[in-house]
Amino acid sequence: MRPGIDPAQALAEYRRLRPRLPGCDRQGAAAETACFLDIVAPYDLILFDAYGVLNVGETAIEGAAQTIATLREMGKAVSVVSNSAAYPKAHMMQRYARLGFDFSVDEVITSRDALLARVAQEPARQWGVMLNPDKDMGEISGLGGIALADDPNIYDDVAGFLLVGADGWTDARQALLEASLARHARPVFVGNPDLVAPREDGLSLEPGWFAHRLIDATGVSVHFCGKPFPNIFELALARRAPIAPARVLMVGDTLHTDTLGGAQAGFSTALVTGHGSLLGLDVAAAIKGSDIAPDYIVAEI
Repeated sequence: MRPGIDPAQALAEYRRLRPRLPGCDRQGAAAETACFLDIVAPYDLILFDAYGVLNVGETAIEGAAQTIATLREMGKAVSVVSNSAAYPKAHMMQRYARLGFDFSVDEVITSRDALLARVAQEPARQWGVMLNPDKDMGEISGLGGIALADDPNIYDDVAGFLLVGADGWTDARQALLEASLARHARPVFVGNPDLVAPREDGLSLEPGWFAHRLIDATGVSVHFCGKPFPNIFELALARRAPIAPARVLMVGDTLHTDTLGGAQAGFSTALVTGHGSLLGLDVAAAIKGSDIAPDYIVAEI
């Protein structure tokens, strides 16, 4: 993890980038509630962010698995909607099982799913992939992906770029990417729009952080796949029997991805404050300064 980024800095950066995110005029009441289960009655489908809501890094948040079990007993449909593109679906399912969750494959929708669905509409080409070369590409390998490392020739030779995982990404590699795109513009798809993610040792920088640096440096057009953009929410609803957006609750720890994304999709939203990206901040001030307000505020699920 790169040092020097804290929740206040991350929030300030999200605010700076707000014009690049989806528009949404809907504002929630930001009603504080002590018990998450007290707010779920009006909803048929509850969508959960992962990092900061169900887990922090590789550690499950205490009580989260039991809450999911209780919701199932209440007859509620549940799904994970996560900006986690760096791992193949099989890896994600193994992680959730290891952390004590019983999600089925169809209940886990990730920004990798949104990326794969979008790139499937593109002409076949070789993609340079922002991903640790030591990691399994999984489904992305079938797209003709090659990991971006320190060879500048690879950056110039590929026909497009997929930004899916920032583990191992360096300033030098970012500079190679920016220079290559400045010489020759090509398609760029971002499989994780998050700027940061909560880990056991703080906030990690994610592909969205570097994508916006790329835009700032080169002005290239970038296609985001994942929250807060509509594509991932459309996938989540497509996996269910028809459900009116008003009967869906999006639960997450960020204003600019989970709350904004859920609101633009027509869902109600619950902001979780006890473990994620707003930990330690004045939440009321964060909401006021961002002009993004959830329907509910809870410490944890």
